[in-house]
Amino acid sequence: MMQNVHLAPETDEDDLYSGYNDYNPTYDTEELENDTGFQQAVRTSHGRRPPVTAKIPSTAVTRPIATGYGSKTSLASSLGRPMTGAIQDGVTRPMTAVRAAGFTKAALRGSAFDPLGQSRGPAPPLEAKNEDSPEEKIRQLEKKVNELVEESCIANSCGDLKLALEKAKDAGRMERVLVRQREQVTTPENINLDLTYSVLFNLASQYSANEMYTEALNTYQVIVKNKMFSNAGILKVNMGNIYLKQRNYSKAIKFYRMALDQIPSVHKEMRIKIMQNIGVTFIKTGQYSDAINSFEHIMSMAPNLKAGYNLILSYFAIGDREKMKKAFQKLIAVPLEIDEDEKYISPSDDPHTNLLIEAIKNDHLRQMERERKAMAEKYIMTAAKLIAPVIETSFAVGYDWCVEVVKASQYVELANDLEINKAITYLRQRDFNQSVDTLKMLEKKDSRVKSAAATNLSGLYFLQNEFSQASSYADLAVNSDRYNPSALTNKGNTVSANGDHEKAAEFYKEALRNDSSCTEALYNLGLTYKKLNRLDEALDCFLKLQAILRNDAQVLYQIANVHELMKDPSQAIEWLMQLISVVPTDSKVLAKLGELYDSEGDKSQAFQYYYESYRYFPSNIEVIEWLGAYYIDTQFCEKAIQYFERASLIQPTQVKWQLMIASCFRRSGNYQKALDTYKDIHRKFPENVECLRFLVRLCTDIGLKEVQEYATKLKKLEKMKEIKEQRIKSGRDGSGGSRSKWEGSAGNDASYVDPLGPQIERPKTAAKKRGDEDDFADEELGDDLLPE
Repeated sequence: MMQNVHLAPETDEDDLYSGYNDYNPTYDTEELENDTGFQQAVRTSHGRRPPVTAKIPSTAVTRPIATGYGSKTSLASSLGRPMTGAIQDGVTRPMTAVRAAGFTKAALRGSAFDPLGQSRGPAPPLEAKNEDSPEEKIRQLEKKVNELVEESCIANSCGDLKLALEKAKDAGRMERVLVRQREQVTTPENINLDLTYSVLFNLASQYSANEMYTEALNTYQVIVKNKMFSNAGILKVNMGNIYLKQRNYSKAIKFYRMALDQIPSVHKEMRIKIMQNIGVTFIKTGQYSDAINSFEHIMSMAPNLKAGYNLILSYFAIGDREKMKKAFQKLIAVPLEIDEDEKYISPSDDPHTNLLIEAIKNDHLRQMERERKAMAEKYIMTAAKLIAPVIETSFAVGYDWCVEVVKASQYVELANDLEINKAITYLRQRDFNQSVDTLKMLEKKDSRVKSAAATNLSGLYFLQNEFSQASSYADLAVNSDRYNPSALTNKGNTVSANGDHEKAAEFYKEALRNDSSCTEALYNLGLTYKKLNRLDEALDCFLKLQAILRNDAQVLYQIANVHELMKDPSQAIEWLMQLISVVPTDSKVLAKLGELYDSEGDKSQAFQYYYESYRYFPSNIEVIEWLGAYYIDTQFCEKAIQYFERASLIQPTQVKWQLMIASCFRRSGNYQKALDTYKDIHRKFPENVECLRFLVRLCTDIGLKEVQEYATKLKKLEKMKEIKEQRIKSGRDGSGGSRSKWEGSAGNDASYVDPLGPQIERPKTAAKKRGDEDDFADEELGDDLLPE
């Protein structure tokens, strides 16, 4: 009888709910008709027997079921598990809804409420790591190697290349120690190849960054030759780049092609970049046909701006006009893949939309789009300026063709820039009228183009000293675009040319408010302050300009000149010394240094710089005169003669240089040579009184018979000189004050000559910058190198 009794397994209280997700075929209702056990239970009292497969407690409620005999029994679950609420082993099975909260009937019988199991006591302590085990040492070494590689990369990104290389070397040494330890503990198959690869690759990269190309190539070779490294062949691109930097073009092409063969065709972008490098290398070697094949393939597969531009260069090198045109059209057709500007204009007054647009208007993606568009415009403008003079019979026709092509593309706004470049080309060819006519055609364009054309026209007329025309076009440029700093600078120039320096300063200040990097306006403002004798403000302007244009010769000279005007010769000398380091062969700067040292009483330093100035420019009369006087003062009259002889060659009509030569002969005791020189001077300048006086004195000292002849001529000249002076005196008494006034104004004719230019100071003409070569102003910023 006990053979049909099966006891349910005793389970822990925590496992009461285990097995709920197990599938039991008992619940398969589709097979109930074929289930003999079920059919027997329905027909007989077989269902009241203990279940044969009872393993999992039931949650079904036990209900008394009346049988045909009137008895009531408790019906167990079909799985043989006690039902919810059933009493088993003296403990009522808990309700499922409250079991998760920790409630049990046992709690009513004295057990404590402990849902978190805190009564069990603290958890056993963790098993301590054995730091002396070989596996743990290997893990620590791996961690240190990874940290060194990361530190090396961070140092490289921060610009500290030496530290990055040291960290990479340390990582390499530690990684080799790690490999040896791992080989002793485990089999060679368990070596971490990824770590070895990353260490070697980082070391090669740091060698290359530090221009240690031989070491970098050796390290790359170690990686490439190791067959255990997968996809190491791509590193041959880096090796090709190193050979390209070393100008070993044949090896560069070889490694590029090897890398191209090992890169699968699915990596299309990488293959295109390698082919572009191959094309550039062919251009450097002069193999333009091979370069053309590479760039043509790129433009057919994945056209881009650089490949299109290089293709134009290659066709330009071989002189193929038609291919240049086709390549230019391909370059124009390269898609930019950037959003239109209308996207960043708010279509409604919705504050959320406006906030979103403001957020994305200048984010990194928008900046990248601007850079890409600027790069495209630069390539197109440069290519057009390159091919326009050669694709047609004249550069004007070539520019017209480029303009038409650009107008039909997505770069319509560049057409006007090409027109301005066309005007500049006319100007370079000294065709002023055609340049002006071309610019005048742009006056009817939109405000931006009109302002650019008017700015350049103002600069052209200013260069021609037509200040009224320059002023009118400057007004037009300012009215078209009030925020154009070049137009405001040109307006300030025209006002300054008319003598209104205060008003000119206001225009320069407004230009700087619109564009703080407008160096022309800042330089001209400094010149204006210097003319107004506001030296402190002028010095501030030039010092700001020095911070922008480091080591610019004109700016350095102006700072030195302002210090000289402020009676600070030591600071002036210091700035001129910086200027000499920039332009060591400028004779006038050297002469200025000599003048300052002479005023300070340092004759030796003054002689050094005057002599250096004479070496670079031996035709400066002032320098020659100072050197001759220096040798006379130091009693080396023979050395002074050569300087005065050069001065007499430069100014042959000036008698004083020949008199100085004769004087040097006389001072050195060579009286015969002095006498011959004086006689020669007398033949050339018979009315020179000084020459006759020295002739009389020398002839008397030597005892020559010609003394009487020279004495008679001297008396006649002196008498004539007295008569002439009397006539001048009588005429001066008759003309009165007007004569004295004329003489006084004539005395003001002397003007200071700056070492860096002509005598007249004039502000620099600013031009609207529309490309790389659009500036009508001189490239140098000079007080006196400004257009006249």
